[in-house]
Amino acid sequence: MLIHTGDLVEVKTGNARGTRAKVLSVQPDAGKVLVEGVNLVYRHMKRSQKNPQGGRLSREMPINVSNVLIVCGACSKSTRIGLRISADGSKARYCKKCGVDIGVIKPARSKAQST
Repeated sequence: MLIHTGDLVEVKTGNARGTRAKVLSVQPDAGKVLVEGVNLVYRHMKRSQKNPQGGRLSREMPINVSNVLIVCGACSKSTRIGLRISADGSKARYCKKCGVDIGVIKPARSKAQST
């Protein structure tokens, strides 16, 4: 999964279509992401020491990763992302629209590790 925690994404389907928000967490085994302020549901909570008020609390629920696109920082458009291996051996994500690197996934291997 190429979307990571802290990335800015745009929701493409559902009630929150067009919303740009930050990814709070990623569940790669389920193929879901938790996006800030998207897919809000009410959780009915009983009073407790942790929650002295009780009542209905809204919280985010995960949405499918196929329903979001990452927003490129350089061109500020929602885009698909690809993987690119550079000459030094590091693996990085890049924007498919403008070609700018979004972030390094795997750093280059040192000479001591390769032999």
